[in-house]
Amino acid sequence: MPIHRILHSTLLALSRRLNRRYATLESRRQRLERFARLIPMPRGVRRTAAMDSFPAEWLVPAGAPEDAAILYLHGGGYVMGSIRTHRALAARIARAAGVKCLTIGYRLAPEHPFPAALEDAHRAYGWLLQQKIPPQRLVVAGDSAGGGLALALLLFLRDRGEPLPAAAVCLSPWTDLAGTGDSIRSKAAVDPIVPVAALDYVARQYLHGENPKNPYASPLYGDLHGLPPLFIHVGTHEVLLDDSLRLAEKARAAGVRVTLDIWPDMMHVWHFFAPFLPEARQAIGNIGAFIRKAIQPVIPQTHQPT
Repeated sequence: MPIHRILHSTLLALSRRLNRRYATLESRRQRLERFARLIPMPRGVRRTAAMDSFPAEWLVPAGAPEDAAILYLHGGGYVMGSIRTHRALAARIARAAGVKCLTIGYRLAPEHPFPAALEDAHRAYGWLLQQKIPPQRLVVAGDSAGGGLALALLLFLRDRGEPLPAAAVCLSPWTDLAGTGDSIRSKAAVDPIVPVAALDYVARQYLHGENPKNPYASPLYGDLHGLPPLFIHVGTHEVLLDDSLRLAEKARAAGVRVTLDIWPDMMHVWHFFAPFLPEARQAIGNIGAFIRKAIQPVIPQTHQPT
């Protein structure tokens, strides 16, 4: 039996048992932190401090250029996750791209509801520009809620007339906090990562009374004109499958260049399991190739005498 099928069936059985056992938000946060300790860091990536007075760190692969960066926004439904939980995944993406990566611990709901996460992402992006990293050498990336947050950041930057990054990478992004996608119901029995019952709960914790169709919370409902190229990964075993499919369709209709890769039989953010899942390693390799191409230095044209 292929490794991904063994992993899927194991996680599906485990999630059903744990979702009954870990009922509180705090217990779910602790479970995610414990799980992350099982995922080893890749070799060849060093960690350094970043952004004084703000939770952030650099993940720097060997040979990374000084004038390029990835801003990585972690997932966790806006209520869980941290620099620690997504450190190994972000490091693997940084190594695959050969580009240093800034990860941030944005404020979480319900203690800090919308738009706190967006404000922190915007602050981190501005800090990167202050480090003399040109926007055309910047890529914003994220998984799940972090993927939705990356898209929300693009909309926020565009609407404020601020420089946009070269591209965005979204892994299984949560783009519709109103929960209107058909896959929420049709994929509920096969998604071992995202319990459908939790989606509405975490959305309410984050929104705190805000309209779930506010584009800065649910980018699916935004005007997507003028956004940079988007790279989207999603698996067919995800309740959030339609969040990616509809977002890609709408972005293309708005003239945005979109690369949408739909991975058969893959679960929500399968990239996490790269140490033992070949499809995850392949997917991360593809992400790295996309980022390298997106931030290629622009060589100015010189006037040639005729």
